[in-house]
Amino acid sequence: MKGLVGKKVGMSQIFDESGKALPVTLIEAGPCYVTQVRSPKRDGYRAVQVGFGEAKPRRLSGGQLGHLKRNDLPPLRYLREFRIKELAGVKEGDKLTVEVFTVGDRVDVIGVSKGKGFAGAIKRHGFRRQPKTHGQSDRTRAPGSHGATTTPGRVFKGARGPGHMGNARVTSQNVKVVWIDADRNLIGVSGSVPGPKGGVVTIKEARKQ
Repeated sequence: MKGLVGKKVGMSQIFDESGKALPVTLIEAGPCYVTQVRSPKRDGYRAVQVGFGEAKPRRLSGGQLGHLKRNDLPPLRYLREFRIKELAGVKEGDKLTVEVFTVGDRVDVIGVSKGKGFAGAIKRHGFRRQPKTHGQSDRTRAPGSHGATTTPGRVFKGARGPGHMGNARVTSQNVKVVWIDADRNLIGVSGSVPGPKGGVVTIKEARKQ
Protein backbone atom coordinates (compact mmCIF):
# COMPACT_ATOMS: atom_id res chain seq x y z
CA MET A 1 0.00 0.00 0.00
CA LYS A 2 1.37 3.41 -1.02
CA GLY A 3 -0.02 6.07 1.30
CA LEU A 4 1.32 8.24 4.12
CA VAL A 5 0.28 11.14 6.34
CA GLY A 6 2.80 13.86 7.14
CA LYS A 7 3.52 17.50 7.89
CA LYS A 8 4.73 20.10 5.41
CA VAL A 9 8.22 21.28 6.44
CA GLY A 10 8.73 23.96 3.79
CA MET A 11 10.33 24.54 0.40
CA SER A 12 13.90 24.12 -0.76
CA GLN A 13 15.75 23.27 -3.95
CA ILE A 14 17.92 20.47 -5.29
CA PHE A 15 20.14 20.28 -8.35
CA ASP A 16 19.72 17.62 -11.03
CA GLU A 17 22.54 15.93 -12.98
CA SER A 18 22.74 18.80 -15.47
CA GLY A 19 23.03 21.39 -12.68
CA LYS A 20 19.51 22.74 -13.05
CA ALA A 21 17.86 23.91 -9.81
CA LEU A 22 14.55 22.17 -9.06
CA PRO A 23 12.06 23.59 -6.51
CA VAL A 24 10.98 20.94 -4.02
CA THR A 25 8.62 20.79 -1.05
CA LEU A 26 9.87 18.81 1.94
CA ILE A 27 7.36 16.72 3.88
CA GLU A 28 7.97 14.90 7.14
CA ALA A 29 6.02 11.75 6.34
CA GLY A 30 5.70 9.07 8.98
CA PRO A 31 6.35 6.94 10.74
CA CYS A 32 2.69 6.03 10.28
CA TYR A 33 0.79 3.06 11.70
CA VAL A 34 -2.05 1.02 10.25
CA THR A 35 -4.79 1.61 12.83
CA GLN A 36 -7.65 -0.22 11.09
CA VAL A 37 -8.31 -2.33 7.99
CA ARG A 38 -11.77 -2.04 6.43
CA SER A 39 -13.09 -4.99 4.41
CA PRO A 40 -16.08 -5.30 2.04
CA LYS A 41 -17.60 -8.05 4.17
CA ARG A 42 -17.74 -5.94 7.33
CA ASP A 43 -17.65 -2.32 6.12
CA GLY A 44 -18.80 -2.48 2.50
CA TYR A 45 -15.53 -1.22 1.02
CA ARG A 46 -11.77 -1.79 1.09
CA ALA A 47 -9.68 0.79 2.89
CA VAL A 48 -6.78 1.19 5.28
CA GLN A 49 -6.88 3.71 8.14
CA VAL A 50 -3.48 5.22 8.90
CA GLY A 51 -2.43 7.19 11.99
CA PHE A 52 0.32 9.81 12.30
CA GLY A 53 1.73 12.18 14.89
CA GLU A 54 2.19 10.97 18.45
CA ALA A 55 0.45 13.17 21.01
CA LYS A 56 -0.14 13.29 24.76
CA PRO A 57 -2.91 10.86 25.79
CA ARG A 58 -4.90 13.68 27.41
CA ARG A 59 -5.31 15.33 24.00
CA LEU A 60 -7.31 12.36 22.69
CA SER A 61 -10.78 11.24 23.69
CA GLY A 62 -11.42 7.94 25.46
CA GLY A 63 -12.89 6.47 22.29
CA GLN A 64 -9.82 7.41 20.26
CA LEU A 65 -7.46 5.93 22.85
CA GLY A 66 -9.49 2.71 23.00
CA HIS A 67 -9.47 2.46 19.21
CA LEU A 68 -5.65 2.64 19.16
CA LYS A 69 -5.12 0.43 22.21
CA ARG A 70 -6.66 -2.55 20.38
CA ASN A 71 -3.38 -2.90 18.45
CA ASP A 72 -1.03 -1.56 21.18
CA LEU A 73 -0.42 1.64 19.22
CA PRO A 74 0.75 4.96 20.69
CA PRO A 75 -1.69 7.91 20.93
CA LEU A 76 -1.89 9.20 17.35
CA ARG A 77 -3.34 12.62 16.63
CA TYR A 78 -4.20 12.35 12.92
CA LEU A 79 -6.13 9.51 11.28
CA ARG A 80 -6.69 9.26 7.51
CA GLU A 81 -8.21 6.59 5.27
CA PHE A 82 -6.84 5.27 1.98
CA ARG A 83 -9.01 3.30 -0.43
CA ILE A 84 -7.15 0.28 -1.83
CA LYS A 85 -7.94 -2.45 -4.37
CA GLU A 86 -6.49 -5.39 -2.42
CA LEU A 87 -6.04 -6.01 1.30
CA ALA A 88 -3.30 -8.62 0.81
CA GLY A 89 -0.17 -7.92 2.84
CA VAL A 90 -1.74 -5.18 5.01
CA LYS A 91 -2.55 -5.81 8.66
CA GLU A 92 -3.39 -3.68 11.66
CA GLY A 93 -0.39 -2.49 13.66
CA ASP A 94 1.98 -2.32 10.65
CA LYS A 95 4.48 0.55 10.61
CA LEU A 96 4.81 2.58 7.40
CA THR A 97 7.77 4.82 6.52
CA VAL A 98 8.84 6.94 3.55
CA GLU A 99 10.39 3.80 2.06
CA VAL A 100 6.95 2.81 0.69
CA PHE A 101 7.76 5.37 -2.04
CA THR A 102 10.78 5.50 -4.34
CA VAL A 103 12.39 8.37 -6.26
CA GLY A 104 10.51 8.83 -9.52
CA ASP A 105 7.08 7.83 -8.18
CA ARG A 106 4.10 10.01 -9.07
CA VAL A 107 1.91 10.99 -6.12
CA ASP A 108 -1.12 13.11 -5.20
CA VAL A 109 -0.61 15.41 -2.20
CA ILE A 110 -3.78 16.55 -0.41
CA GLY A 111 -3.87 19.42 2.08
CA VAL A 112 -5.89 22.42 3.24
CA SER A 113 -4.89 25.66 1.53
CA LYS A 114 -3.98 28.81 3.45
CA GLY A 115 -7.00 30.87 4.50
CA LYS A 116 -7.03 34.37 2.98
CA GLY A 117 -10.20 35.65 4.65
CA PHE A 118 -12.76 37.70 2.72
CA ALA A 119 -11.48 38.65 -0.74
CA GLY A 120 -12.89 40.57 -3.69
CA ALA A 121 -13.66 39.07 -7.09
CA ILE A 122 -10.39 40.32 -8.65
CA LYS A 123 -8.14 38.60 -6.09
CA ARG A 124 -10.38 35.56 -5.62
CA HIS A 125 -11.21 34.73 -9.25
CA GLY A 126 -8.87 36.84 -11.36
CA PHE A 127 -11.52 39.23 -12.75
CA ARG A 128 -10.19 42.23 -14.66
CA ARG A 129 -10.80 45.78 -13.50
CA GLN A 130 -13.52 47.99 -14.91
CA PRO A 131 -12.64 51.14 -16.87
CA LYS A 132 -11.53 54.23 -14.93
CA THR A 133 -13.13 56.71 -17.35
CA HIS A 134 -16.65 57.95 -18.22
CA GLY A 135 -17.74 58.87 -14.72
CA GLN A 136 -16.35 55.68 -13.16
CA SER A 137 -15.25 56.74 -9.69
CA ASP A 138 -15.66 53.86 -7.23
CA ARG A 139 -16.38 50.82 -9.42
CA THR A 140 -12.85 50.03 -10.64
CA ARG A 141 -12.42 46.79 -8.65
CA ALA A 142 -16.12 45.92 -8.36
CA PRO A 143 -17.32 42.74 -10.13
CA GLY A 144 -20.13 44.50 -12.01
CA SER A 145 -23.58 43.16 -12.83
CA HIS A 146 -24.20 39.45 -12.20
CA GLY A 147 -27.81 38.76 -12.90
CA ALA A 148 -30.03 38.46 -15.96
CA THR A 149 -33.09 40.58 -16.76
CA THR A 150 -36.72 39.82 -15.86
CA THR A 151 -36.19 36.10 -16.39
CA PRO A 152 -34.98 34.66 -14.07
CA GLY A 153 -34.57 37.97 -12.25
CA ARG A 154 -31.94 36.66 -9.82
CA VAL A 155 -28.30 35.62 -9.59
CA PHE A 156 -27.76 31.90 -10.14
CA LYS A 157 -26.35 29.95 -7.21
CA GLY A 158 -22.61 29.35 -7.52
CA ALA A 159 -21.87 32.52 -9.50
CA ARG A 160 -18.33 33.78 -8.93
CA GLY A 161 -18.04 36.84 -6.71
CA PRO A 162 -16.49 38.17 -3.50
CA GLY A 163 -16.30 35.80 -0.53
CA HIS A 164 -14.19 33.58 1.68
CA MET A 165 -10.93 32.69 -0.10
CA GLY A 166 -8.75 29.70 0.72
CA ASN A 167 -9.04 27.29 3.68
CA ALA A 168 -10.28 24.58 1.32
CA ARG A 169 -9.18 21.03 0.55
CA VAL A 170 -6.75 21.12 -2.39
CA THR A 171 -5.00 18.29 -4.24
CA SER A 172 -1.66 18.71 -6.05
CA GLN A 173 -2.00 15.99 -8.67
CA ASN A 174 0.67 13.81 -10.26
CA VAL A 175 3.70 15.43 -8.60
CA LYS A 176 7.03 13.64 -8.76
CA VAL A 177 8.99 12.26 -5.80
CA VAL A 178 12.53 13.58 -6.33
CA TRP A 179 14.23 12.95 -2.98
CA ILE A 180 13.87 10.62 0.03
CA ASP A 181 15.70 10.63 3.38
CA ALA A 182 14.63 7.52 5.31
CA ASP A 183 16.75 8.41 8.37
CA ARG A 184 14.87 11.67 8.96
CA ASN A 185 11.49 10.54 7.56
CA LEU A 186 11.65 13.22 4.87
CA ILE A 187 10.28 13.09 1.35
CA GLY A 188 10.80 15.77 -1.30
CA VAL A 189 8.26 16.32 -4.08
CA SER A 190 8.67 18.50 -7.12
CA GLY A 191 6.91 21.86 -6.96
CA SER A 192 4.46 23.30 -4.45
CA VAL A 193 2.10 21.64 -2.00
CA PRO A 194 -1.07 23.22 -0.53
CA GLY A 195 -1.13 24.58 3.00
CA PRO A 196 1.17 26.39 5.45
CA LYS A 197 4.36 25.11 7.05
CA GLY A 198 3.38 22.54 9.64
CA GLY A 199 0.12 21.76 7.84
CA VAL A 200 -1.00 18.13 7.72
CA VAL A 201 -0.93 16.57 4.24
CA THR A 202 -1.81 13.19 2.79
CA ILE A 203 0.43 11.55 0.21
CA LYS A 204 -0.91 8.74 -1.96
CA GLU A 205 -0.27 7.07 -5.30
CA ALA A 206 -1.30 9.34 -8.19
CA ARG A 207 -4.63 8.50 -9.86
CA LYS A 208 -3.76 10.17 -13.18
CA GLN A 209 -0.41 8.66 -14.05
